[in-house]
Amino acid sequence: MSPPASRTLRAADLEALAVGLCLLGSGGAGDPQPFASVLRSQLGDGELVLHAPGGLGGASVVPVGMVGATSVFTEKLPSGGEFGAAVAATGRWTGAAPDAVMGIETAGLNGVTALVATLRLGLPYVDADLAGRGLPRLDQLTWVTAQLPLTPCALAFPGGHTLLVDSASATEVERTIRAALAGTGGWAALALPPSPAALLDETACVGTLGRALELGRAHGSLRVLADAAEVAEVLGGEVLGEGRVYDVLRHSAGGGLQPESSVTVLDRNGPVLRIETENEFLMVLVDGEPRATVPDLICLLDRRTNRPLAVDALRRGDEVFVVVLPAPAWWLAPGHLDRVSPAAFAIDSPPLLLGGRP
Repeated sequence: MSPPASRTLRAADLEALAVGLCLLGSGGAGDPQPFASVLRSQLGDGELVLHAPGGLGGASVVPVGMVGATSVFTEKLPSGGEFGAAVAATGRWTGAAPDAVMGIETAGLNGVTALVATLRLGLPYVDADLAGRGLPRLDQLTWVTAQLPLTPCALAFPGGHTLLVDSASATEVERTIRAALAGTGGWAALALPPSPAALLDETACVGTLGRALELGRAHGSLRVLADAAEVAEVLGGEVLGEGRVYDVLRHSAGGGLQPESSVTVLDRNGPVLRIETENEFLMVLVDGEPRATVPDLICLLDRRTNRPLAVDALRRGDEVFVVVLPAPAWWLAPGHLDRVSPAAFAIDSPPLLLGGRP
């Protein structure tokens, strides 16, 4: 069923939205709550319309989001002008101001940052993004798969300065931005080049914020101490196991750029589950046999509260459900899967998706 042409978001929806964004983050993408509090204050008693791309005709839409370490973001808070500065910089360089805003990644923290940005900029919000779930790298975005450029793009840093990158490949953009972040406080607001709204149905994941809201509302209906069957039915996925976290082995990825860990869960019914992670949960093995991988959404929920757990928050002794939810449909289209398959994360396994899709 196709998403509605538009829907609205109110302050009362933000708790459910934050939970849904955590589920789409698949253990990563940062905590949406700090910006959700800002958004709640900005919305007040009003509402924000979430437009479908098809309803905006020839409008020019700019993707925005936060890049860098989400943990640093909560320690070094924004001034409020960073997204406006980044969007203004791309406008000066291209000579065209955007008509609307969309998110780069509708998951975790970035699921809310674009909403805050759209209210500050006074522009319509388009319910589409370039990831559909939590992804760690800019060179994995849908535009790269669709062979669209990520430049000219602009970074606005919390210190007040702005960096513009042009005429660079997606890999060069990723490397340049990560290098810049290392010496400028750890995070920045990013604005990519504007795109015609009419192209987004083919080049972006459409309706992701709506999906997050629906997931969050469904999650809110779970009973305390729900069983595995209820969790699977309510969230529309599969529970691969439930039990206690026995061990979390943390180490550094190549070059020490990203955290990695292997999480061992002892299922209460006997099997041993191992979850391989980077910034997100990437793969689940049950008794040594691969059972689920990216781009499906692997989530760990606290068995007592049903709360989604982040990769970096897992501790030995946690009681968890290991759940897998369907990947965004965009990534399952012909020619799209390789960029977010296990091989893209240096994991030697074919994609293992719910129901054997695609």
